[in-house]
Amino acid sequence: MYHASMKSAKEKAIDIIQNRGGFIRTHEAFEQGIHRRTLYGLRDEGALISTTRGIYRLADMDIPAEINLVEVAKAVPNGVICLISALSFHGLTTQIPHEIWIAIERKTRKPKIIYPPVRIIYYSKLPFQAGIGIHRIMEQEVPIYDAPKTVIDCFRWRNTVGLDVALEAARDYLKQRDASLAKLMEYAKICKVEKLVMPYFQAMIS
Repeated sequence: MYHASMKSAKEKAIDIIQNRGGFIRTHEAFEQGIHRRTLYGLRDEGALISTTRGIYRLADMDIPAEINLVEVAKAVPNGVICLISALSFHGLTTQIPHEIWIAIERKTRKPKIIYPPVRIIYYSKLPFQAGIGIHRIMEQEVPIYDAPKTVIDCFRWRNTVGLDVALEAARDYLKQRDASLAKLMEYAKICKVEKLVMPYFQAMIS
């Protein structure tokens, strides 16, 4: 009877985690009625993988390409996927990000993430708040800067990502059917790079 009840508890726990996209925080597990013994038992037997401190995912779940974005968004709930990672998500770069780029607001405590590797960029308040899109990936809400905001951010952080990356992203974005020069310039004003980007954009659309 003991083993049957434990198995039932573990199966119930797995169902709960599956319904949450395959991820769960420790405190969320407890709030959902998963006993500490059950959670750690699933971890110890390999059914759950600890991706970073206090966050677990199912070991046998299908792994989409965006899983690292989900893991970082889960670990840094006050962050926004930005720059190279956001460019890659929007298909605006040939760069292959080997770490997840994430923006947090200045004065925010630096998050501690074991995995995956991250690059943290500190934004001032208005640039941080502008252009955030929420994308549903694996039943998780992942904040990612929209395409035009990401292009402008690349110019703002050109010394970090490289001006060539910013130019490539701008050219690719402006080729899109729904591209908006007005939106680019709106974000450029917020990020205070209007004078920098205008000559480049004029040359690209002329």
